[in-house]
Amino acid sequence: MSTYPDAKIPEELFDDAELERRWRARFSAPRVSLPDWARDAPARSLYVSNSSGTWELYAWDRDSGEHRQVTDRPNGTFHGTLSADGTRVWWFDDTDGDEFGKWVSEDFTYGGEKPAEAVPGTHAGYPAGLALGPTVTGIGMSTDDGVTIWVSKHGASPEVVYEHEQDGGLSALSWDESLLVLSHSEHGDSRHPALRVLRVSDAATVAEKYDGPGKGLDALDFAPVSGDPRLLVLHERHGREELLIWDVLADTEQELDLGLPGEVSADWYPDGSALLIAHTHRARTTMHRYDLASGELTDLSTPAGTVGNASVRPDRSVEYSWSSAATPGLVRTLTADGEDRVLLTPPGERAPGSQPVGDVFVEVPYGPNETVHALVSRPENSGDEPLPTVFNLHGGPHAADEDRFSSYRAAWLDAGFAVVEINYRGSTGYGSAWRDAIEGRPGLTELADVARVHDWAVAEGLTTPALSVVAGASWGGYLTLLALGTQPQRWAGGVAGVPVADYVSAYADEMEPLRAYDRALFGGSPEDVPAVYRDCSPLTYVDEVRAPVLVLAGDNDPRCPLRQILNYLDRLSARQVPFEFYRYDAGHGSLVVAETLRQVSAEIHFAQRAVGLA
Repeated sequence: MSTYPDAKIPEELFDDAELERRWRARFSAPRVSLPDWARDAPARSLYVSNSSGTWELYAWDRDSGEHRQVTDRPNGTFHGTLSADGTRVWWFDDTDGDEFGKWVSEDFTYGGEKPAEAVPGTHAGYPAGLALGPTVTGIGMSTDDGVTIWVSKHGASPEVVYEHEQDGGLSALSWDESLLVLSHSEHGDSRHPALRVLRVSDAATVAEKYDGPGKGLDALDFAPVSGDPRLLVLHERHGREELLIWDVLADTEQELDLGLPGEVSADWYPDGSALLIAHTHRARTTMHRYDLASGELTDLSTPAGTVGNASVRPDRSVEYSWSSAATPGLVRTLTADGEDRVLLTPPGERAPGSQPVGDVFVEVPYGPNETVHALVSRPENSGDEPLPTVFNLHGGPHAADEDRFSSYRAAWLDAGFAVVEINYRGSTGYGSAWRDAIEGRPGLTELADVARVHDWAVAEGLTTPALSVVAGASWGGYLTLLALGTQPQRWAGGVAGVPVADYVSAYADEMEPLRAYDRALFGGSPEDVPAVYRDCSPLTYVDEVRAPVLVLAGDNDPRCPLRQILNYLDRLSARQVPFEFYRYDAGHGSLVVAETLRQVSAEIHFAQRAVGLA
């Protein structure tokens, strides 16, 4: 294996001690996720927190007020849930962040037992859905051979109810445990799945729903009422994500026209009479209550910003996680009588606030009245002169930058950089056509949008090419490397975290669900459409790279595997292009706060040198 220059990690990022303290406080401040709770024991909750310095699972008994750290693993734990009766904590046990493993469980109150395999008789894999009822357990696993879904009844040995070589997974279990809904891509397009409902008793198919090419369906949940066959579904028949209610036994449906301009998701109220609506439009979230009988939509008062997750408690209170670019995240509760208060506060000092984001809409010639939406934030007390600017490209690609708090964004601002975040084509929240516009030409399509926003930033005097750094992780890391090779005149440097660098090699080594995703996105495998993979791979353009590059990679990453990154670095090394390499022992990112600090420190210090600030 070749050796590469290591990333330079300074002992102190800032000369100003107060800035150094604030920057470290942003990442080290304890945070918590929105608590989940047991279906039949709502006083028992589970959440994720970094209070120990690593993201781990915590059990919370609301009756006693006791909080207990459940997991304690070197690389952290993020995926967990509770049994229906609240007596067991389930969590996914992988190896050093490789995402491949099995579900294990342990006692909620901890009696000294070691975690045990939750469903003996299932094989290891990548998680593909989990449903826990009082007597029925449904579990899905994905491997290179495809997806398998099992059902265990009353603790008996699990029985296979579905197997297929195409990607899919378990979506929901009805409240009375008689029906199971799964998502599948037997039609060959995992990005636009179909739904199938099975009867739990004999695995017979009860109902099917497929909206045709380019129109996916996502089962959210069954109504929380025993014997109620209504399934809440996201569809995109009208060019954006909207809601319908499907009676799977009668095979009838009702599309819900809420009159909202953006895209929506929802959760049931406890008696199944209303829906909690989360509405996303132009990178912000609003929440509403929708009464199914009257069709009345009532606004729920929440601060301006972004709601990460929300759910309705049995007492009809709404719990939600919220933040804005300027305000660190909070877990709040909105009671049935309208009182809004903080629900859960972790111990320790709260993270300091940051700068707000502003909206920019840059015109593009892709259709009538279309624009690229970007979020722009400037350092405190910045003047009118061009600023060093990081164009931070989000991952996914089917995700979006929003008006939410980001310690990562705040650290760049503290270091004197303006930050531009771009919801390029491929992003969610702007309709199906915008999201799917990258099909057949991924990477290059997004970068055309990035180029237009960069042109705007230069024309407005925000920055110059000599002060511009392109950065991102995962798909954003892929776009970063592709930008450095296809747009070398625009960038003074690039920071690529866990990127796709050599797409053909990445396809060979990545987890099967991502191979299925790539086939749908590219139009086939590398053998089927070699020219598309060649044209859209950063390795193809490595000889055009001129700016220095920092690449970060995890040894156990199943999404953007290490070998293809090393192939790219070998080519850079042969051409003597200046680059640095940060390699760490984890998967597709780290759940350890100290490790995150080291990585962000390396990134910002590298960028400062690239634009001549250090």
